[in-house]
Amino acid sequence: MIPNTFEYTAPTTLKDALALIGNGGKPLAGGMSLIPMMKLRLASPEHLIDLNRIPELNYIREQNGELHIGANASHYDVETSPLILGKCPLLAETASNIGDIQVRNRGTLGGSVAHADPSADYPAALQALEAKIVLSSSKGTRALPVADFFLDTFTTALEPGELVTEIIVPIEAGLTGTSYQKFVQPASGFAIVGVAARIRREDGKITLARIGVTGLSGNSYRAIKAEQALESNAEIEKAAKLVGEGVEPSADLHASAPYRLHLATAYAARAIRQALSRSA
Repeated sequence: MIPNTFEYTAPTTLKDALALIGNGGKPLAGGMSLIPMMKLRLASPEHLIDLNRIPELNYIREQNGELHIGANASHYDVETSPLILGKCPLLAETASNIGDIQVRNRGTLGGSVAHADPSADYPAALQALEAKIVLSSSKGTRALPVADFFLDTFTTALEPGELVTEIIVPIEAGLTGTSYQKFVQPASGFAIVGVAARIRREDGKITLARIGVTGLSGNSYRAIKAEQALESNAEIEKAAKLVGEGVEPSADLHASAPYRLHLATAYAARAIRQALSRSA
């Protein structure tokens, strides 16, 4: 199907882009989700604002003990960046699990985050990392904890006129191990269920556990009960069974609700074990 007609602008500065978005323009980054939706006429923006010519949105740098990643960094950039591989390997591992090589070359971190697909990979990792999402508009900039950003299926805390401009993640301590494990939908590459684990172990004891889950319900979340169990020295299998605590599992043509919950438990155990093996 052919999209409806639209106006197209490709600004070269973030200031100009934000002004256009503030006037109702729809941002276009990699187009991995928006373009297919336009072709199916599930989305019909009147004005597309192409962000690909704005260098202010494409960077990966270390600053004040954190990694700052511009929203236009591609999945491939995140997957292969020496800085991310060395200082936040969970994010690089997660990026390597997204779609196929064509998608990873075109899709962007900011675009994926803003789209908030309930089966996307990044949200699980960002929840486990306790990341911050930077939102900008012509009126100013604000940073939100990731837990406050993802609200529901395809729903975020973005206000009209705002754009995701940066993602901030921590630099991992030497005793922290991480892992992202997912049960993949083979046609799309999305996660039927995905679990990210971030575990810190000192003197043989888990001192920090962070577990992010995607695909199980309508939006990503942190499995707080499972984290607390691990920090209280519970066995991995017992902690993994808590990843779905208080969550209503989704059901669709790919997986029933009970099967999704079973997958979440199994993949949480895998992610925790591998994270622990990497925490030495």
